Amino acid sequence: MANHLGRYRVPPPHSRLAGVAAELNGSQSPWAVCGTPGVGQAARLSSVTVVPRLLLIEDDAAIRSSLTRSLSERGHAVASAPTAMAGLQAVVDTAPDLVVLDLGLPDLDGGKLIQMVRAVSKVPIIVATARDDQAEMVRILDWGADDYVVKPFASDHLEARIRAVLRRMASEDPAQAVMVGGLRIDQRTREATLDGAKLELTRKEFDLLFFLAEHEGEVVSKRVLLAEIWQQAYGGADKTVDVHLSWLRRKLGESAAAPRYLLSVRGVGVKLVGPTDPES
Repeated sequence: MANHLGRYRVPPPHSRLAGVAAELNGSQSPWAVCGTPGVGQAARLSSVTVVPRLLLIEDDAAIRSSLTRSLSERGHAVASAPTAMAGLQAVVDTAPDLVVLDLGLPDLDGGKLIQMVRAVSKVPIIVATARDDQAEMVRILDWGADDYVVKPFASDHLEARIRAVLRRMASEDPAQAVMVGGLRIDQRTREATLDGAKLELTRKEFDLLFFLAEHEGEVVSKRVLLAEIWQQAYGGADKTVDVHLSWLRRKLGESAAAPRYLLSVRGVGVKLVGPTDPES
């Protein structure tokens, strides 16, 4: 498979998922993008900033390979996982834009997996199922899926469902960039700038900064940050948050003793404010 990663904005490889996708991609990048876009495909790509990142959770290697090739040729960046637990790890590690999930996985019932994904992410899910009855469709949607396709299905049918779900999600969440003072954090491109200069942030640093910016002026506890950013809903080490806040402060050109944007509230948490705010 041709792998023209240089043509698109594709996130960097992540070690935990790279091994899962290597059999399909022929490289250590979890996101496969292949083929030269045709006229219609190029038109679709020109209207967005970042190639949609799809995670395919499918245990059948032949189907997984075929769908990866088909979807990547349509302009998506595609990663894959062969089991439910590998898929759940990939959701946490790579933050895909959409998940295509085979309901019949060998290690865990697909319905249970949907509920587990929903506990850590709002990523839209399209379920592929061989069970074509009304009650089953209702259960799939009640579990938290956004749409479904019934096997066997044409790749064009799946592509149409993917586009529809992504359009719906975009209309529900139009604000992709948040600005606080001289900070601009763009969720779609995953880029942050300070007074026009790009900040070199790790994935977790970006997630932490974006979350605090979305809650500008609000004191956010470390427990909430551990749950939202690290998906440690049942507690974790406060040191993890402290270390990342320290790294963020350094990149913002400030310190805990002389803060501009990140203000600690002793015994409560941290908040992000504009540097011109009276409290700063």
